[in-house]
Amino acid sequence: MSTHSHQIGWKTAAAIVVSNMIGTGIFTTLGFQLSDITNTYSIFLLWVIGGILALFGAFCYAELGSHFKGNGGDFIYLKETYHPVFGYLISWISLIIGFSSPVALAALAMSKYLSVFNYSFGNGFAIIAVFLIAMALSFSLKTSSRFHNFFTFVKVIFIIVLIVLGVGLSESPQIGNSLNFSNSWQKEILLPAFATSMVFVTYSYTGWNSASYIAGEIKDVQKNLPKSLIIGTVFVTVSYILINYIMLKHAPVSQLAGKEDVMGEAAVNMLGLSFGKIVNIFIALQLIATVSGYLWVGSRLTQAFARESYIWKPLSFGNKKGIPVIAIFAHAVIAAIIILTGSFKEIFVYTAFILQLFASLAISTVYFLKKEDRKIFKSNTFYIFPTVFLLFSVYILYFTLVHNLKESLIGLGIVAVGIILYLIDRKLSEKS
Repeated sequence: MSTHSHQIGWKTAAAIVVSNMIGTGIFTTLGFQLSDITNTYSIFLLWVIGGILALFGAFCYAELGSHFKGNGGDFIYLKETYHPVFGYLISWISLIIGFSSPVALAALAMSKYLSVFNYSFGNGFAIIAVFLIAMALSFSLKTSSRFHNFFTFVKVIFIIVLIVLGVGLSESPQIGNSLNFSNSWQKEILLPAFATSMVFVTYSYTGWNSASYIAGEIKDVQKNLPKSLIIGTVFVTVSYILINYIMLKHAPVSQLAGKEDVMGEAAVNMLGLSFGKIVNIFIALQLIATVSGYLWVGSRLTQAFARESYIWKPLSFGNKKGIPVIAIFAHAVIAAIIILTGSFKEIFVYTAFILQLFASLAISTVYFLKKEDRKIFKSNTFYIFPTVFLLFSVYILYFTLVHNLKESLIGLGIVAVGIILYLIDRKLSEKS
């Protein structure tokens, strides 16, 4: 029973989509892509395809979200359609990888961007940052909202200012650029590296499903959910292409390839050392909203999962104000362990691989919806969305598995542990 005063309009829903998507990926992945893909058209194409897949995925989730009422997302879709083990696995993946890994990656990127001050901030700084943000979210909903909204506002303003400056300022002839508008893109898009670069791109767009988690709280959902998803995703896609253009325009390939803090490198060339350092500070600041967003949503999903589980029951307890404090700190501790156990790129690849795999499983559940169950897209052309999404997914997952075998196996190992825990959990709850 939700009254209109407790419901959000399309603008707020679109803002949630934008703030959840723009984070670590866009400011760190160009360096990994440039190791193999150097044509500007190829790079733009990667990000356009990523945007289309995010939109198609979001349409499927919108349909699923309005059919399976309430909040809970993929956990409900997989549990209700395939088997409870899939619901358990997606919750386990959310706890270990889905929300804790992006927190770890954002914190690592923060410390990387701040190292422009000739001081190595390192893993210790990243872990302290995660725990401070977790504390800020542990008091009350009002404090959490103010904290998160402030840093999301910083993020959006920063992105707009960055794009205006980067596009407007002319490149430095001494430094050179990475722009390459030749015909080599025709060969590059057929390379396995194009497919493995897609895994970084699809990770950068994760968050497209965030509005569907709150489908139950959106006013006039049939009209406003697709609207917020389209507007949010188009804004993000255009921003991503422009940010890549700025980095390519203001730094040569030799300066960017293999680096994580690519925007920092371009910013120093673009604005000089002192102003370039300010850009680095703002990139670190906008990543606070990324960490806070993942801890916020992740702890709620973990709390819901823990209530139905024997092993994880302690994670369901909240404080007097109803904040799932134990779940928030569980995610923070797991993020700290991830920071200490892997390199940035390794964590990135296995996280992106497993998230792509489970997003595909969740998307495939739309084939279980009958035509009369669909509330938003009545026509059967709707099936174009999941089919295109899944075909690209198989292509990305196959090449990632073949070319990043170690990282893919780490991800699959975490899934295997989840299956064992499911069996133990079921046995224990039967006994109790």
